[in-house]
Amino acid sequence: MKPLAGLPGDRLSFPTGLRRGRWRWPRFASTAATSQAIETAPPSQPVPAVAPVPSANTKEPRPAAPVRPFNLLRWFSIASLAALLPVAAVTGTVLSHFVTQQALQRDALLTAQFIYNCLGVEAAQIGAVSLVPFLDPRGDTWSAGLSPKVVAQARSEVYEHLETLPDVLLTSVYARDGKIVWSTNRDLIGTFTHENEELREAFASKMDVAKHHAGNMSERSEQRFVVEPREFFIENYVPLTDPKGEVVAVVEVYKEPRHLMDSIRAGQLLVWMTTLAGGVVIYLGLFSIVRRGSRVLQQQQKQLLEAQSQVFAGEMATALAHSLRNPLASVRSSAELAACTDDLPVRKNAQDIITQVDFLSQWVRELLLYSRPIMGETEPVDLCAILDTLLASFAPTFDRSGVRLHWERGEVCGTQVQGNTSLVRQALHSVISNAVEAMPRGGDLRIEMRKVKNPDGVDLVFSDSGVGMTEQQLETAFRPFHTTKSHGLGVGLPMLKRAMERFGGFVALSSEPNVGTQVRLHFKG
Repeated sequence: MKPLAGLPGDRLSFPTGLRRGRWRWPRFASTAATSQAIETAPPSQPVPAVAPVPSANTKEPRPAAPVRPFNLLRWFSIASLAALLPVAAVTGTVLSHFVTQQALQRDALLTAQFIYNCLGVEAAQIGAVSLVPFLDPRGDTWSAGLSPKVVAQARSEVYEHLETLPDVLLTSVYARDGKIVWSTNRDLIGTFTHENEELREAFASKMDVAKHHAGNMSERSEQRFVVEPREFFIENYVPLTDPKGEVVAVVEVYKEPRHLMDSIRAGQLLVWMTTLAGGVVIYLGLFSIVRRGSRVLQQQQKQLLEAQSQVFAGEMATALAHSLRNPLASVRSSAELAACTDDLPVRKNAQDIITQVDFLSQWVRELLLYSRPIMGETEPVDLCAILDTLLASFAPTFDRSGVRLHWERGEVCGTQVQGNTSLVRQALHSVISNAVEAMPRGGDLRIEMRKVKNPDGVDLVFSDSGVGMTEQQLETAFRPFHTTKSHGLGVGLPMLKRAMERFGGFVALSSEPNVGTQVRLHFKG
């Protein structure tokens, strides 16, 4: 028999078969093991260098600059507004100008048609081919076989019709040499003009209507209106051709069409309102698409972080399981042997060692379970059957902890949900176990199952009367490796959330300190 070092009194002896040479601690290739070896080395042995001394030319790596988070919604809002506002302004301006020009062109065409009709009617009454060559009193009527008196009468009838044009400020008839042969302003008759570019353009072209919007034109000598305009006026030039097709006269009409301008303003307002509404609709549509994309990106980023956490947990769990499983088994075996002694202090210390080793083993198992990907095909699952089996297995725990169960099977128990039997059993086991731990002095555990329509499926609600959770604890409840338990690892609720979301369900948590916690598990029907 050989005394066991490290226990009180050194009075426990191993059996002869358990010798020092047959039971060794594994060697760890880690920094902690190296530092332990250094600390436990005898003073006579040299201590090996842990790290080489950096030379003078060694450059220390610079810390990476922090990456600023990119707010997709904010930048899209700014960029889209900066792009849509100029486009909307240009579109509104172009459409407004188009509506205005079309309305003025239409008014000018109606004025020209009125003048043509008047000349055609009067020419037909006197039997002339055209009355245009005789608008100038200097024209020779005898060569066309017409009496000057008859032509003058027809000409005066045409001028009377011109005086009845609506919204007219001034109407003048120009001969080829620029002489005003007739005007609503009698003072202009007989005068000449030679500085009117629009008039020369009308004589030079054979367009049906030569118009000009003269809202901000400089005043000319012939612009002596009978009625002064209030806002602005429109200047229309109507070229008149003889039977040979040559322009021999031009009718100049200054108008202030108030009703037309009211219609133009209404059209412009409609154009701007439509453009604004279209821009808002386009902006909201794009914003909704980008917001949905941003949410998807955030969700994928969250899933990526969870995946990275799971990968890290898997690597850490594998390393821990490989490095600690054999030493823990050896420590537990030694503690079990030590617990067989009659010395009460030694037995108490050995039992503490066994308890702590069991906690470490449970942590390793939970890490391995959390690091594994959730697998399993979707299948119909009978919730009530699984729940009845679990409650039966927890019955001794309920009796020992003083937990009173309130659960009644109803009509909903015949409903099957989408899931996986093993994953559902694991999720329900986790919820019931947490509820029991939350009631150390006993309490009530209520279980309710009901059908819901929005979203469609079945809700399984667990309510306990335990210690409850604070708002801060609720916010971090589903965060991996975050726990408030003294011997917890913090992977139970994250595993529950992953298992529920694997088959289209979700878990909702609500709690109040010193009142209790309610866990709602939604299963897809």
